[in-house]
Amino acid sequence: MNLEDLLILLLALLVAALLMAPLESLHWWATTGSNQIETFGAPDEPEQHQEAIDAGRSVEPGTGRFLVYLSGIGAIAAKGVPQEEVPLIADLRTRLNEFTVVEDVFPYAVDNRGLTAERLLGGLWRWLERARLKDPNAFLAVLINLRNVMQLFVCADRRYGPTYNLGTAREIHKSLVRHGHQVGSADEVVLFGWSGGGQIALGAAWYLQAMGLKVSVMSLGGLLSDDIALGRIEHLWHLYGSRDFLQASGKVLFAGRWRISRSSPWNRAMRKGKISMIELGPYNHNVSEHYFDCDSKLPDGRTYAGKVIDTVGGILEPQR
Repeated sequence: MNLEDLLILLLALLVAALLMAPLESLHWWATTGSNQIETFGAPDEPEQHQEAIDAGRSVEPGTGRFLVYLSGIGAIAAKGVPQEEVPLIADLRTRLNEFTVVEDVFPYAVDNRGLTAERLLGGLWRWLERARLKDPNAFLAVLINLRNVMQLFVCADRRYGPTYNLGTAREIHKSLVRHGHQVGSADEVVLFGWSGGGQIALGAAWYLQAMGLKVSVMSLGGLLSDDIALGRIEHLWHLYGSRDFLQASGKVLFAGRWRISRSSPWNRAMRKGKISMIELGPYNHNVSEHYFDCDSKLPDGRTYAGKVIDTVGGILEPQR
């Protein structure tokens, strides 16, 4: 097979993947999702409340503060995030001591099942995960990223997105209850999405805000669309690097972010002051001098990762 044939094959596989990407959430809705949603947010969820009690967490009425971490497209399960993200999650938990940090939601599946769970292609994903553990830069590991980025575009799609976003919102809500949220309490929830997780956070926020939660979104290098949730959430903070061309592609790929789309959710939210665009500095999306880089230093002496956590703390800590 020559190079031209290989490129045609890869293009055909990419088109097929795009066409099939919505099927997982549509299958979920057709088989179990529509029934599960009937109890979404119901006050009688004893199993989640009992889990919270067993873990020693309070389930008394009140106003709590939660930060839900949604990983980037390199994640393979809720607890299967790339190793570089682990220190940031730990720093969030240490720095934001008024928040309960939640990290058990896999944003690229409507039912919170990781790719290595019992799935039709579970064996393939487990094999790719082993290959990635041996070599984080393994070429075939890019298939994990490609599969997850397809789900990001499903989330942003006006046709298929509502089903997908309803499923992820349900899983986030279940996780909040597991961590002490009592249904009906007007808790403050910040959905912290890294890379593709930023768009997933926006999609889910529409439904979570409708349940009475005070929902804000913080995007770290996120690829964001002009999601309708922008008209409902409290605020969106988008933290980005000037050399991060992946996050910058959002304002090209999604016409609702173009300036001429004055009536789009994005531009209406911008005019209302609900979006804060915060440039961190000369950050790349990955490879080196990126958001999780604990070695490279900025001119002020802080590491790239250190400035990220300082910026997040500076935004969320004063809100008391």
